Amino acid sequence: MRKLAIGTALSGALALAGVAAPAASAATPNLVFSDVTVNKGKAIVVGTTKTVSVPVTYTLTRPADLVIDNKKTFAAVMLYRGTLKSLDNELDPEVMPTCTTTATTDTTVTESCSENIPADPEYLYEAADATTWKAAGLYAHIDGTASDDFLSSESDVAIWGNLTTAKVQRAAKLTVNATPEPAIQGKTITVKGKLTRANWETGKYSGYTGQKVVLQFRTEGTSTYTNVKGITSGTGGALSTTVKASKSGYYRYVFAGTTTTAAAKATGDYVEVDPPALRL
Repeated sequence: MRKLAIGTALSGALALAGVAAPAASAATPNLVFSDVTVNKGKAIVVGTTKTVSVPVTYTLTRPADLVIDNKKTFAAVMLYRGTLKSLDNELDPEVMPTCTTTATTDTTVTESCSENIPADPEYLYEAADATTWKAAGLYAHIDGTASDDFLSSESDVAIWGNLTTAKVQRAAKLTVNATPEPAIQGKTITVKGKLTRANWETGKYSGYTGQKVVLQFRTEGTSTYTNVKGITSGTGGALSTTVKASKSGYYRYVFAGTTTTAAAKATGDYVEVDPPALRL
């Protein structure tokens, strides 16, 4: 484990599961995790410094006689990359889920549950983490006795995988700078910029080379951008192209994103365009 999960006890249970996820034993209750939704179905976009809180909702059906007290007995949803037998990485809630009973029978209780999983860039430590993750339901029961004279512990851990998927992406940034300012109508405007994306290994943003980016323009006094031309980012994510000055307005670059990297838009850069000087 690279961090504490839901309390010290559950952290130990997840550590055990990360080494070798045990099969459900006879003592393991039958839990059913269903209708799992991660981040409202949207990609989880993570930069280099800010921890992203990922909402997770699901339905949990448990035996009516099972008490989940969040002290010795736990149930939650975790995100993982790889397989349950061999986890490449995992993200867990650090606060216990909130559950509300929605239905009961003589033998079962059904609950509507919600939790938040922190996606901290510190724990997305390699480029391979920008991919599709899976969700798993976790049950853990930890019991034991500890004193100066005697230490004993028993644990029962079960994980149900492949409940749903969630895409994790690197955050991207775009800049733009159009010159000269002001420009003369009919003359050339040079529009430069840079496309970068989060590098979790270095904790910084680095240039994203060889990516399609669209230059857009919005006329002053209007609210809609229109496409001008498409270009490809160069070394270090550098962007540069030229256009003919026609009217005052805003230029920006737009990146549609890739499977590993989120979409991004630059803040529009305003250029005033003046008419040519009158010839005498």
